[in-house]
Amino acid sequence: MFKRKGRLILIVIFASLLFAGLFGYFSNVIVENSAENKTFDDVNKISQNRVGVVLGTAKYRAAGGINLYFKFRIDAAVQLYKNGKIDFILVSGDNSTKYYNEPASFKEELIKNGVPAAKIFLDYAGFRTLDSVVRALKVFGQNKITIISQKFHNERAIYLASKNGINAIGFNAKDVGHNYGLKTKIREYFARSKAILDVVFGVEPKFLGEPIRIH
Repeated sequence: MFKRKGRLILIVIFASLLFAGLFGYFSNVIVENSAENKTFDDVNKISQNRVGVVLGTAKYRAAGGINLYFKFRIDAAVQLYKNGKIDFILVSGDNSTKYYNEPASFKEELIKNGVPAAKIFLDYAGFRTLDSVVRALKVFGQNKITIISQKFHNERAIYLASKNGINAIGFNAKDVGHNYGLKTKIREYFARSKAILDVVFGVEPKFLGEPIRIH
């Protein structure tokens, strides 16, 4: 009896792991396919959009020093703006406490790099990529945007945009080295599965709020 019960438990565990693995694999395929031919590395090849949405991240690493994801997203946003590929920059990130403010950190660096303050708008409730993308439409009124982040992140954001009635393309910020970003890449694998589930179950942003006009 105990052997039979133990065997059944092993079968259930194996089946669960197999399902999770297959779901993760197909989630990745779906996300990548949705963004095919919609992400760009060359500023000269990307089309012009009125608003670029920068997806937030922390300015500094927990271990100390500048976060390269942050730095490279700044570089990408500035490049787009200075080449006339976007007119305004919407920075969407986490501001869950008064001591942690991703949008304000991005704005400060963008201004230092020559982007006028009047051209920068901040979304303080971009707690997740889903929130950032959907709020760009439902709060800031943008149904056509250029998303600015690393390619793996752009792909997921474009998938979410496409499922929420937003015409989005992505400008790929420079990626970081494999070892530097290993933890982020592992997290991205699970985030893609979560994105699929969010779409299936119709998950909405944590906060919406009154419309904000970008002009």
